[in-house]
Amino acid sequence: MKKEHKTHNTSWEPVSKWYNKVVGNEGHYYHQNIIIPKLLTLLHFSKEKGQSLLDLACGQGVMANKIPQDMAYLGIDISPSLIKEAKSKDKNRKHGYLVADVSKPLKLDRKYSHGTIVLALQNIEDVLVVLRNAHGHLEDGGHLAIVLNHPCFRIPRQSSWGVDEQKKMQYRRVDRYFSAMSIPIAANPSKGEASLETMTYHHPLSYYCACLKEVGFVIETIDEWCSDKESVGKNAKMENRSRDEIPMFLTIIAKCV
Repeated sequence: MKKEHKTHNTSWEPVSKWYNKVVGNEGHYYHQNIIIPKLLTLLHFSKEKGQSLLDLACGQGVMANKIPQDMAYLGIDISPSLIKEAKSKDKNRKHGYLVADVSKPLKLDRKYSHGTIVLALQNIEDVLVVLRNAHGHLEDGGHLAIVLNHPCFRIPRQSSWGVDEQKKMQYRRVDRYFSAMSIPIAANPSKGEASLETMTYHHPLSYYCACLKEVGFVIETIDEWCSDKESVGKNAKMENRSRDEIPMFLTIIAKCV
């Protein structure tokens, strides 16, 4: 597989204040109500000695607040402001944080039993290097969990909701899927052209599977999670049905071999 050429600065440092306000240390709505509860179930964290978590692109360390508190934890993020925020709120002596680019080689002094990349891999240009880093710093038999905005249905600027008036059904329209795309995202759309931008990188599901295989992972589980929100009003039935049919998130659990 050809290595991607890195051309963009993917640091979220310029939008760290906005991101911290939106997500905070406890996570946004979907972190708290869907992603983290389901992720903890899939990872089977226990109180056995020796379990540990490497949280790549950790942001403010949302995962650190939810794991068993006797687990060793290292959160890594490229944004100094987000790491500073994480450190200020997390006083657990078994937890550590590091400012570093997870898409470049990492020098760590230990290996971990678990790894997570939560809603972050889609914002990093060089997927292959990130996954190679994860594999290199997980124990043999360790598990990596990747949570993505669903790449089949949630493609910025290339997917949208539509309504079939004849069938009285809401549907998901996908204009492009198979091509890799670099897509700028306005951090605060209400500011128009004055809004700062972040970058997201779309890849088809097969690309993530191929990258995991190339660096030495075996996929054990692919799970899809829908939004649990409910609409009200005259279109509620239609909207709730489509929300239950089109998943919002895709999660991959891969084993390090």
